[in-house]
Amino acid sequence: MDAILVKDVERLGEAGAVVSVSRGYMRNFLLPRGLAEIATEARIAEVRRRERERRAADERAAEEARELADLLSRTILTLKAQAGGDGRLFGSITAADVAEAIKEARGADVDRRHIQVEPAIRAIGTYAVPIDLGHGHVAEVKTIVSPLTE
Repeated sequence: MDAILVKDVERLGEAGAVVSVSRGYMRNFLLPRGLAEIATEARIAEVRRRERERRAADERAAEEARELADLLSRTILTLKAQAGGDGRLFGSITAADVAEAIKEARGADVDRRHIQVEPAIRAIGTYAVPIDLGHGHVAEVKTIVSPLTE
């Protein structure tokens, strides 16, 4: 009997897979636990269509991440902050500050949680700030921190 797995089942397959199982295993284990459903031609076609749509969406997202990584790698941000005479900042430059500067400079929304400002920027200078865009793409944005002049 063929079954479509609703959830991952150890030693049987991943969710969405069409597997062949015995009737007893299906009736006594998989169905009562909501792990699988009976495979019909229409359900199999629907599962395959959804899988194709998911792959296409993943490919689009990966392409968008690659394009954004290229754009951000060519970006140079200039942030101004109050600093003392020795070049140390009164406070620090955070991931939220970098995200806001990217939004102003390039119009791209980057989630601050993907920006890795470690250790925190606490002095005037030039920094390479890595940004994880997902799908294996990481962009380094050159960030120049300069003193705020009044």
